[in-house]
Amino acid sequence: MQRMPISPSRRQRGISLFIVIVLVMLSALLALWGSRTSLFNEMIVGNDADYQRAFEAAQALMQDAEFDIRGERSDGTPCVPDGGNAEVCRVPNVVVNPVWIPAEDKETGDLLAELDKATTKCVKGLCLKRVTNQDFWNDKPTLTAMMVNGVGARYGQFTGAKGGSASNPILKLNQPGDSATQGGWYWIEIMPYDANAGNSGLITNSDANLALNLTPNVAYRITAVAHGLKPSTKVVLQSTFVRQKIKN
Repeated sequence: MQRMPISPSRRQRGISLFIVIVLVMLSALLALWGSRTSLFNEMIVGNDADYQRAFEAAQALMQDAEFDIRGERSDGTPCVPDGGNAEVCRVPNVVVNPVWIPAEDKETGDLLAELDKATTKCVKGLCLKRVTNQDFWNDKPTLTAMMVNGVGARYGQFTGAKGGSASNPILKLNQPGDSATQGGWYWIEIMPYDANAGNSGLITNSDANLALNLTPNVAYRITAVAHGLKPSTKVVLQSTFVRQKIKN
């Protein structure tokens, strides 16, 4: 019995099938690579946007702390006590406001003695100068102990500042019922300034000693921690603030 020869066209049909399968697989791999690249880029953009929000929130917290020290509201006007909220303007009150920004040197000693009684050495955002680890925000147990109502200060807690409808969403997460890792916190370290430091020759310029006209003789170090909307985002800012009295 004689076999019929297989035509070349039939052989080519089998090869074409393999070529089509390889092309489909390559197309699928390219599509998968493209989608993963898009997701990765979206993740980077999202993390960067969340960091920027947290950074801006930390800056707002720093400014709010400066208003708190100067006794001003968020618009720069003198702070007027709010009858419905005794914390605003830090009106001296043994129960609501046991600590406040000192106005005279004699008040500084009383304030430092009150702060020294606290375990964290902080009461409602006012703290003794830290003598332990300065970067306490990197130590989770220490930071957790600091982010507690009555220890740290929230945005607008003592100035009456409030976030509007178009404001940073992180600043809105500062209500008493919110988690400690939401929104932001700030702490103000009270650092008595020695008026004779300029006479020591350590703080001088070419002609005369540098004199700070302080009343009271206190410098402040502000630390602000802002948490982003993502759990992994955290921004820490720190600055030194000196409230000088303008000479007449």
